[in-house]
Amino acid sequence: MPVAFPLLPEDVSRRLAALGVRPGDVAERFVRGSGPGGQKINKVSSTVWLRHEPTGIEVRCQRERSQSANRELAWAELAERLEARRRAAADAAEQAREQNRRRNRQKSRGQKLRMIAAKKHRAGIKSRRGRPESD
Repeated sequence: MPVAFPLLPEDVSRRLAALGVRPGDVAERFVRGSGPGGQKINKVSSTVWLRHEPTGIEVRCQRERSQSANRELAWAELAERLEARRRAAADAAEQAREQNRRRNRQKSRGQKLRMIAAKKHRAGIKSRRGRPESD
């Protein structure tokens, strides 16, 4: 199996390939960080910013001082977010199937009897209603 992301760790590369992510789908930029850190933060573009174009998921990583470490962390986080998105879609589909199954299943005998009794009770109440008398 050819590795689609040769500069990334093997496990992250495998996860991204399993998700169907192509290198061309992801925009990668290196930007200057923000926050405390002094001269290192102000001079070096060690923050990694990734954007997965098909889904619009953005990841920005500035945890480490080195660009390469931040790059690996950002790609791993992107893979994690894409997996979570896929899991959420699968869970929603399963939930819809289960809801449809419950909606269409047969009613129990007791449930049918209760339903008929309630309808008869309501019909009895309505039958006692009369037309307003006209003078």
